[in-house]
Amino acid sequence: MLLRHTPKEVMDRHAVTINPAKTCQPIGAMYAALGIHGCLPHSHGSQGCCAYHRSALTRHYKEPVSASTSSFTEGASVFGGQSNLLQAIENIFTIYDPEVIAVHTTCLSETIGDDIKQIRDKASKQGLIPEGKHVIYCSTPSYVGSHVTGFSNMCKGMTELSESTGRKNGKVNVLPGWVEPSDMEEIKRLAGLMNVPITLFPDTSGILNGPLTGEYHMFPEGGVTVRELIGAGDAIGTLALGEWCSADAARHLDTKCKVPCKVLDIPFGLAATDRFIDTLRTVAGTSVPDDINRERGQLVDMMSDTAQYYYHKKVALCGDPDQLISMVEFLVSIDMWPVHIVTGTPGKKFEKRIKELTAGIPCEVNVRAAGDMFLLHQWIKNEPVDLLISNTYGKYIARDEDIPFLRFGFPILDRVGHQYFPNVGYKGGLRLLERILGLLLDRKDRDDPETTFELTL
Repeated sequence: MLLRHTPKEVMDRHAVTINPAKTCQPIGAMYAALGIHGCLPHSHGSQGCCAYHRSALTRHYKEPVSASTSSFTEGASVFGGQSNLLQAIENIFTIYDPEVIAVHTTCLSETIGDDIKQIRDKASKQGLIPEGKHVIYCSTPSYVGSHVTGFSNMCKGMTELSESTGRKNGKVNVLPGWVEPSDMEEIKRLAGLMNVPITLFPDTSGILNGPLTGEYHMFPEGGVTVRELIGAGDAIGTLALGEWCSADAARHLDTKCKVPCKVLDIPFGLAATDRFIDTLRTVAGTSVPDDINRERGQLVDMMSDTAQYYYHKKVALCGDPDQLISMVEFLVSIDMWPVHIVTGTPGKKFEKRIKELTAGIPCEVNVRAAGDMFLLHQWIKNEPVDLLISNTYGKYIARDEDIPFLRFGFPILDRVGHQYFPNVGYKGGLRLLERILGLLLDRKDRDDPETTFELTL
């Protein structure tokens, strides 16, 4: 289980991935679909695939995740799954009565070549989709891309519901990217403080971080409504937070409904949050209230108060590209040195952006898109770091190399709280600083000899 036998010598590998830094597309599509109110995600493939995707999300969010499946057997695997999906659509609307069925594909249905649009249209012609109900879909083969790609594809599928009446409704669309439900709540709170009406999609707040009331609801109260998705075509603008997670959907909405879009980084840290707040202010034509300025000042104050503890500490990071870009920028702003950065999602633009953000660091920076955690471990063995930031699977590297470890990203399977406490915005920046500082000072307390074990903070 542990990785103590990982060799230091780095060799080029093209045919094998060891300890992937990603998971598969359908998980991302399922998570995005859960952000629609009254939506049942549907996995067009085998029962086993759907069970794994539900399990992965349930273990991370500690909430039950409902989803249906086309339940492929040998026959469907050979001849195609059209009849399975048609039957599934009829059964789902009859038994569960969702507002939306969000279909995503799997390796199996993609390899066969099932045409989901044609099947959806046939279901409509046969009257299997009740009046006022909807079936959206996206293509999510697991053998390319990552969970980030699947999330992006489902967000783009949501925009197919959007319509333009030619009359602007004064709202701003915000695509939050793959962040926690708590982060989505924080984005809505900031927009509310600025008196900017927004349509946030997807929106998993209230669905995957809801209260325990003793009552079961198949479809919790949270999520973006179908009506809001339809009205997204009349918005005055769209802010897409994250090039990999949100940009495709925003650009498609611009092309389809002429809603101008701006692509920003996910607002982790000071600079990215500044850009988000300023762009939201500009698009909505409003001003930034004193409450938000005060929160910003608190973050700047804490950055100043604790700067000596972060100064020139080396960091290794592994995760999703949109999250890593903002995190690396934040770390550089507090004088930490991100020196090893790996994402499992493909895209050379990621490597270029990281190089730009770390250009001022006076040491070699290793970065790899479509990399794996085995490579990250090798880099750490050759150039040790003071902190590792990764999802749960980084704990093995952290233990083997005796490194302070910050759990961040997806999945986090062995801790709770990430679904309740935001990392975005100025308040989220405070939390990130506090968590990083606690890890560094805990290590200092552990390693200091008695002669220097003092109350120095």
